[in-house]
Amino acid sequence: MSKVFIIGGAGNIGRRLSSLLATQGHIARPLFRKAEQEQPLRDRGAEPVNGDLTRLDSAALAALMAGSDVVVFTAGAGGKGGEELTNAIDGEGLKTAVAAAQQAGIKRFLLVSAFPEAGRGKNLSATFENYMRVKKMADVALAQSQLDWVIVRPGTLTDEQGSGKVNAGLAIPYGDIPREDVAATLAEIIDRPDLNRIIIELTSGEVAIREAVGHLAKD
Repeated sequence: MSKVFIIGGAGNIGRRLSSLLATQGHIARPLFRKAEQEQPLRDRGAEPVNGDLTRLDSAALAALMAGSDVVVFTAGAGGKGGEELTNAIDGEGLKTAVAAAQQAGIKRFLLVSAFPEAGRGKNLSATFENYMRVKKMADVALAQSQLDWVIVRPGTLTDEQGSGKVNAGLAIPYGDIPREDVAATLAEIIDRPDLNRIIIELTSGEVAIREAVGHLAKD
């Protein structure tokens, strides 16, 4: 059993991950900001933690994380609020979370990032270009830390029902993937502590999630 602190716990992937972890005997500790988000998370079997990532410094966030075994960072501005909010959540928020994990003595850190080919061939806005730049620099900040990190770069996220099958690898063709399957992949990675210091690209595919993650742990 692991205690998993989820930053972005009230988001689409975070909520799904909380449900999966509860069914697997883990304790999900999703960070939430709005009062109305708490009970729905409890209904999923989670133990919600109140806090606003953009208002916490590393010491305060470390205090909230204390006692957790794993941190999952799946927070993101989602293109809302312009460059300022993206910089605050996806950029500075990630750096604060990395520092907090180190202060709290938590070694394992999973980051949901962005697929590098996202938006290629399209007329991209300055906001999206900034989003991709910030995501890459967040990857760099985590990879340069002393944590046992895993960076997951999913393709275009959809709300379709998950199939339980993915394509996961160090470098794969771009594609879509249901959020449900991203959450299931994160849950499987949490159960594989031998899988660390690796960047995983992830789309829908034909291989069962457990098998796909198992292959990566062996390689």
